[in-house]
Amino acid sequence: MASIYLDYNATTPVAPEVVAAMLPFLQEHFGNPSSDHAYADAPRRAIAAARGEVARLIGARPDEIVFTSSATEANNLAILGVARALEPARRHAVISAIEHPAVHEPARRLEKLGWTLSIVTVDGYGRAAPADVAAALRPDTALVSIMHANNEVGTLQPVAEIAALAHRRGALMHTDAAQSAGKVELDVEALGIDLLTLAGHKFHAPKGVGALYVRAGTPISTVFAGAGQEQGLRPGTEAVAQIVALGAAARLACARLPQASIRMRALRDRLHARLLQEIPELALNGHPEQRLPNTLNVSFPGVSGALLLQRVSDRVAASTGSACHAHDAAPSGVLGAMDLSPQRAAGAVRLSVGHGTREDDIDAAAAALIAAWRASTVAEHG
Repeated sequence: MASIYLDYNATTPVAPEVVAAMLPFLQEHFGNPSSDHAYADAPRRAIAAARGEVARLIGARPDEIVFTSSATEANNLAILGVARALEPARRHAVISAIEHPAVHEPARRLEKLGWTLSIVTVDGYGRAAPADVAAALRPDTALVSIMHANNEVGTLQPVAEIAALAHRRGALMHTDAAQSAGKVELDVEALGIDLLTLAGHKFHAPKGVGALYVRAGTPISTVFAGAGQEQGLRPGTEAVAQIVALGAAARLACARLPQASIRMRALRDRLHARLLQEIPELALNGHPEQRLPNTLNVSFPGVSGALLLQRVSDRVAASTGSACHAHDAAPSGVLGAMDLSPQRAAGAVRLSVGHGTREDDIDAAAAALIAAWRASTVAEHG
């Protein structure tokens, strides 16, 4: 495609190494890994190897990895599964105001089941204050779920500090790290969390596979009825090729970090500098330092971000926010939770770089966006 791809937070291309790893399991190694004959051997070994690779990516044990079809499924399993395991003694949950719908909606479902839900506000950078989380905790709090990195502005949350507070009150800690894998180091021990969500398509695996880390001993129940695959938490015949792909992507992410973070940060900052040079009133959304190295969310003054991107759609592929809300004309709920003005929220554009981004892509994209902004301001203000 001719346009420059700057929407890596929405999805990433499947890496060639990942395609090569999964192809044999779409062709000759087609056996069901639960069978009792030779056709099951290669798929069963491949799943075990992939489990080890995903565990290594986040500093976990292989038996703490549960494969799912997506981050959405993993988030639902974490929230609803913990709720099922801990009620009726504990029926209170805490989330932040900027969680992805895959966390927000299952939490709201708990409310419909009679639970109490506390939603912690965020500051102007999109960070949830540990003190605010502490104030929301109660004796019956079962679970705190705060994302590791925001998908729209890239802000990193103080997850380790929040996890320590949750544990002091006897609550479990879950973090949605779908946007973090492959961009920053992830270590479940350093974070001190009990559950962590991964999305394969965010770090060069195909869509349709994710994983949930469940710390050994964490009380959790399945939310599905079926056989005993994935330690009984996710019944159903394993999608072997997808799982192999996730393992290969995890292996690739481990090999590329931390150099990938350094490179993406340099590209991101180059883009920001180019835009600021010609648009001094450009406003950065999100934390200036504590954010994903690949993510630049900026508000263009005096124009609509959506209309700006329409003007450059043949040259730059980017978004105004989460791909889950790409067809929603309303301003971003994340930016609203950060208490940004309606005008600033309306002018926001999310630009996210990735492994395939080059310096000449950055320069060309910046030039296109600047030209489109100038044309838009003339069109909107005469």
